[in-house]
Amino acid sequence: MSSDTMPSTPLSSTPRSTLRRHRERGATDRAALYAILDAGLICHLGVVADGAPVVLPTAYGREDDTLYLHGSSANGAFMAASGAQICVTVTHMDGLVAARSVFSHSVNYRSAVVFGTASVVRDEEARWHALELITDHLIPGRWAAARQPTKKEMAATAVISLPLAEASVKIRTGMPADEPEDYALDVWAGVLPIAVTFGAPLPAPELAPGTEIPAHIRDRVGA
Repeated sequence: MSSDTMPSTPLSSTPRSTLRRHRERGATDRAALYAILDAGLICHLGVVADGAPVVLPTAYGREDDTLYLHGSSANGAFMAASGAQICVTVTHMDGLVAARSVFSHSVNYRSAVVFGTASVVRDEEARWHALELITDHLIPGRWAAARQPTKKEMAATAVISLPLAEASVKIRTGMPADEPEDYALDVWAGVLPIAVTFGAPLPAPELAPGTEIPAHIRDRVGA
């Protein structure tokens, strides 16, 4: 999992990470970037493959200032990221903002956009470590509880790394920003909160009788 000892240094803006609209929603604290990445489950990887842009949803994990993504080694689009400029995004939807006017409708969100050059992780020990990070990012404690990958499974799996050196963070919170002249309209305005929750674990039908739900699954659900 990610380290809690990294210094919370500000993000350095670059031409492509500089916000153009609603700059007041930008966050330059690196801790805000970490928080958004660590709270997410799936990222979207943008890469150019065979001359065309492709966006791939994939699992990921973070350690310190490095993001790790995994995919199939047979996936040409994923492997096209090696040595190339890529873009990775993570977004959380926190609420639908219903305003009095259609124009002022919005959403409350937290988003991170990371730019940089991806590298394929080839060192075997580093690949194992990255896959453990990714697995435990989704379900903490799962790597140690499950069967470890075979050589064939490792050969079918690719890992790329991306430094968290260039990124932008944007956050919107609060109520609708209606025009004062619209306050008197007989139209409901407010926020519909959105939350991601885990349901009760559903056991696989092939489970051996008496197999109990492990603690790391109960912890993830909050039971």
